[in-house]
Amino acid sequence: MEIDRDDGRTPNQLRPLACSRNILHRAHGSASWSQGDTKVLAAVYGPKAGTKKNENPEKACIEVIWKPKTGQIGKLEKEYEMILKRTLQSISILTINRNTTTSVIIQVVHDDGSLLTCAINAACAALVDAGIPMKHLAVAICCCLTEGGYVILDPTKLEEQKMKGFAYLVFPNSIHSVLPEGSLLVEGEAVEHGIITSVTHGLMSVEEYLNCLERGRAASAKLSDFLRKSIKLQLPTDSFKS
Repeated sequence: MEIDRDDGRTPNQLRPLACSRNILHRAHGSASWSQGDTKVLAAVYGPKAGTKKNENPEKACIEVIWKPKTGQIGKLEKEYEMILKRTLQSISILTINRNTTTSVIIQVVHDDGSLLTCAINAACAALVDAGIPMKHLAVAICCCLTEGGYVILDPTKLEEQKMKGFAYLVFPNSIHSVLPEGSLLVEGEAVEHGIITSVTHGLMSVEEYLNCLERGRAASAKLSDFLRKSIKLQLPTDSFKS
């Protein structure tokens, strides 16, 4: 069954992507990431000497600070900070630059759906721009479940309001790694078909979640290709239309 979407996209179709790097001169690394009308800026400062309280001084630490477009940070934004922190720490090499803290500032420019995944993609590009040692690149995608049980990818804000379940998925760059050439292992584990972060909200059966996982993994290849090209070109601005 074909799902009719307000913007005319097919269920698996992503919105146009755009990425710009090195956009903030005072930050050690920065990037903007847009998916349709959703846009996020990410700035990286550090690594700076010393770790935060309750952090392991034998490893590098990453802190995430979320800044909404307007108003104060709430419970949802605090959850986003934690998800981002865990995701970024899992793809970074924390045994280099031990006992340091790298700060990642997320500034929401406009939210038209899939905000968390857009922020993760922006943060990953900003870490690369800052030269932070990383195990591999990563891309995030939001999969939504309609009341009828159908999966759509990269929802708009309006579409999100109609969904019964969400899966926010982060995948490693499926083929290319930023590890030494010839290595597709991270701490002894293959990353080619893995998943880095998985967060669900709402109602979703195991079968429906596995369907989201399959659709999200397939779409992540397009995101990975765009991110790789954006980084490889070493240009301040790149854009891609899906």
